[in-house]
Amino acid sequence: MTYDSLEVLKSFHDSNDLGYPLLQDVAATHVIAYGVLDEEYAPGHRGYGIPHPGILFITPDGVVALKFAVPGYRGRPPLDEVYAAIVALQGETSD
Repeated sequence: MTYDSLEVLKSFHDSNDLGYPLLQDVAATHVIAYGVLDEEYAPGHRGYGIPHPGILFITPDGVVALKFAVPGYRGRPPLDEVYAAIVALQGETSD
């Protein structure tokens, strides 16, 4: 999810042959709604709208079932924790 222009997103998407869509988030609307806004940048700063690095697990029907975000730009959510949470969620939904 990024505030980059649609042209930048399309160029990046096409040049990297991604198998999933990229999401544009003008004015940080979704970043704020998901609670992952990096508060280091105030409105008006060119970095405003940057989210914390994270992963959203969205179900086929569009529900955000899991959210992982970590402060800073260098770290990422631990993938073993993400995987364990997805496995647990799938166990809950198959009951």
